[in-house]
Amino acid sequence: MAKAAVGAMRYCLSFTAASLRPELATVIAQIHLQQGDWRKTKAAVLESNALQARSASSAKRLESELRQRLQTLTPAQLELLAIGSSDDRTAMAWLALLKRIQLACVVVQNVLAEKLVGLDPVLRRSDMVAFYEEQERHHPELAQVAPSTQQKIRSTLLHMLRDAGLLVGKAGKGGVLGTVQRPLLSTEVQQLVTADDPALLAGFLVAPSLRARVATKENKRAPKG
Repeated sequence: MAKAAVGAMRYCLSFTAASLRPELATVIAQIHLQQGDWRKTKAAVLESNALQARSASSAKRLESELRQRLQTLTPAQLELLAIGSSDDRTAMAWLALLKRIQLACVVVQNVLAEKLVGLDPVLRRSDMVAFYEEQERHHPELAQVAPSTQQKIRSTLLHMLRDAGLLVGKAGKGGVLGTVQRPLLSTEVQQLVTADDPALLAGFLVAPSLRARVATKENKRAPKG
């Protein structure tokens, strides 16, 4: 998962239909383990209102978005999502998002990772404004949506970064949005991600190449003597 290139494809923006929602992703994963078929899983989720949506239309939107994310996971990853610890379920829900929503990958690589490499982990509103301005130059689909949709895209993505443990702390004065951090990953999560594609670890800010860049930066800043 090298530094993301812009303009490679149109961004999928359907993620605004559901935030990270690891608890709901877990429900779908558990039903899928029982059904063994995504068509049957969809029917079971909607018929029982397993996602506890307020309306049939909301249930369909939630189910569709979450299911399409989970369909990117390997069987072992789905099983961990269904039966793992709370932290493991969150990690698998974030992994599913990374594998479906390119914009999530790009913001981690082009903003969060660069904040860590620069030894400036405080994420500011100006960082995100600059990021979206750059993305809109190469992805007109971001600029063409209504202002209200643009705001929903930005707020949902920030919310998911917090839920995934990549951003901590409340927004504060001076445009501060929070502090970037690496989430704690269990050995099992790291093994499942690595077995799938080691490059995906970059989405959790734990890629070896990123660690090396940060270490180099820290060494350069360390006082000599």
